[in-house]
Amino acid sequence: MSIDVRRAGDRFVTEDGGRSTRHSFAFGRHYDPENLGFASLVALNDETLPPGTGYADHPHADVEIVTWVLEGALRHTGADGASGVLLPGDVQRISAGTGIVHAETTEPGVRTRFLQTWLRPDAPGGLPSYGIARGAATGGGLVEVVGPDGVLAVGTSGAQLLLADTATDRLVLPEAPRLHLFVVSGRVVLDDDELADGDAARMTDQGGRTLEVVEPGAVAVWAFAT
Repeated sequence: MSIDVRRAGDRFVTEDGGRSTRHSFAFGRHYDPENLGFASLVALNDETLPPGTGYADHPHADVEIVTWVLEGALRHTGADGASGVLLPGDVQRISAGTGIVHAETTEPGVRTRFLQTWLRPDAPGGLPSYGIARGAATGGGLVEVVGPDGVLAVGTSGAQLLLADTATDRLVLPEAPRLHLFVVSGRVVLDDDELADGDAARMTDQGGRTLEVVEPGAVAVWAFAT
């Protein structure tokens, strides 16, 4: 049983071409053998893209990618013709499977921020697929967006994503062996620890706890059955 609090100021940061990425786990040139992931999570990136920037065509394979747009607009373009613009509150799921090539870019004149998670799938291969939940992260309280009771499903069994805008006094965390809490904005209290923008907590056998909301904002909670 443990709660491992990770502060925003301790995250790896990549600045490139005006883009800013804050990594919760080892990523790219930021290698840390003690911080390679948590449960099925292998990446959780907080991305800020100025207007006219983004990521040109690049490949992925054998990874589940979940993107939550926080502000602005993010255009996704896939080599298979799949494309669209994600707006604040939208959540996109990509199962890369045998491989995809896609681009993620801002719209003209629009600054964009999004949170992107990568998870290990249960098995390699499989046909690539996409899914979008429009306006999923709106309203008070934690809402399951990815998982058995959510709008979207991923190829990682036992994984659930719950989102909230914390427009309430408290949030009850799900019962799960392992939880990853990320504070996008605002302030919450977990036990005696106050967590603010960019802070996170990795929790083992601590499900069912209550977060006290000090300042409304937004939080993302990944729950894992193993």
